[in-house]
Amino acid sequence: MNRLHVPVSLRWSDLDAYQHVNNVEMFRLLEDARITAFWRHPEAEDPWPTAILDTGPHATSHTLVAGQQIEYLRPLQFSRDPVRVEMWIGSLGGASLEVCYEVHDGAPGGFARTGPPSGAEPYTRAVTTIVVIDAASGSPRRITPEERAVFEEFSGDPIEFRRRR
Repeated sequence: MNRLHVPVSLRWSDLDAYQHVNNVEMFRLLEDARITAFWRHPEAEDPWPTAILDTGPHATSHTLVAGQQIEYLRPLQFSRDPVRVEMWIGSLGGASLEVCYEVHDGAPGGFARTGPPSGAEPYTRAVTTIVVIDAASGSPRRITPEERAVFEEFSGDPIEFRRRR
């Protein structure tokens, strides 16, 4: 299975009184990774292979979060090296996709943008269900064959949480 490996920098303000990343801030880290990986950035010199969704006020489609689940496995301490958010598609529906995440340590000097799972114990596992919406009507729109082909390259087994939903 091929995963996206997205670097996300931590901020001092992400830490709580116990000096680890706050649970709410973890959702922000995942959002940052998702925006980097899936939203088209016209100014990017080396775009992500999955950055196929237009953004901004003139985009014809929007993405909405329909649901999220997260499981914290161990505290994440501050590091100057960006953490590695491994991402893949756990399920691909007609108008929705399930984005799966694992948060891992980064590496000094960086790491490859795509590759196999690291195999290390993650700090966090999470899933976000995204619905693609037609901007004009506000209704869900089908994922195009072109989008589906890109997403399928990074599809894998959905996350099985230790606790029930």
